[in-house]
Amino acid sequence: MSATASGTADGTGEAAAARFHELLRAFEGRPAATGGRGKDPVNGPMIRHWCEAMGDTNPAYTGPDAVAPATMLQAWTMGGLSGHGDRSSAYDELLALLDSAGCTSVVATDCEQEYLRPLRPGDEITFDAVIESVSPRKTTKLGTGHFVTTRMDVRAGGEPAGTHRFRILKYAPAARPPGQQPAAGPAAQPQPQPQPAPRRPRPVVNRDNQGFWEGVREHRLLIQRCTACSTLRFPWLPGCNTCASLDWDTVEACGEGTVFSHVVMHHPPFPAFDPPYAVALVELAEGVRMITNITGIPHDRVRIGLPVRLEFLRVDEDLELPVFRGSEG
Repeated sequence: MSATASGTADGTGEAAAARFHELLRAFEGRPAATGGRGKDPVNGPMIRHWCEAMGDTNPAYTGPDAVAPATMLQAWTMGGLSGHGDRSSAYDELLALLDSAGCTSVVATDCEQEYLRPLRPGDEITFDAVIESVSPRKTTKLGTGHFVTTRMDVRAGGEPAGTHRFRILKYAPAARPPGQQPAAGPAAQPQPQPQPAPRRPRPVVNRDNQGFWEGVREHRLLIQRCTACSTLRFPWLPGCNTCASLDWDTVEACGEGTVFSHVVMHHPPFPAFDPPYAVALVELAEGVRMITNITGIPHDRVRIGLPVRLEFLRVDEDLELPVFRGSEG
């Protein structure tokens, strides 16, 4: 990556990086796509394929009054292999400028969506997109570069239907460590000292959730219960979401549950975690849900509806966590 984009530790490098960021910021507010049109109207077959892929059997997505799943918003604007002809030159110019500074790699990092109205079969989709922001230089595990955020405003039959923000990182890949010792041999080089194993982040324990962690230490998974209306709640909160009462007691979970939803974490890597691994939203038999790790089963075997059983995982000498074990059987 050139000094213009990456800078150095001294003031000259930082000033160059600031000047380069000003060049990038000049693209903010410029169109990324104008007058775009969905290649197909909202339609039943695509909704069906989506629901089958996601395992979503909600009856709202079938029948004569069907609506499209809200999270399909971006699907109706995609250009497919042939692409769209409505992308602006500004977006290509921005990416070319980043390329010229050595930021030749790209990875999608996240997206945000806002839904304004349901989409129904037959709706004709149009959209415009704008370059919303370009971040200052950021150093990540992948390398050093800039986050670029575009905002797409989606319309159905001319009416606002939703907003889709999409963020990428354009970066110069970090140098890989050498794969072997120098020719002089290991005896000629100082040997690296072993580093202590990284520790998992510590949970934040406060007066609102202290009872939960006390239960974990006793190998009990405790759920709050409002004593005014009997509503169960998890995670722990100071008051009831249903009736606003501040009075509560606890019930102990039986330990049975099923996977309600899950993701497999591949990237970015975090200290003390060894990707790929599954993170799941588990629905307990009592009806509340909690985010947890799935153990006892390969990450690619985790499925929605998988029965799981509570266990307690000793992470290190002073941290134990509730997790759920799945079974391939």
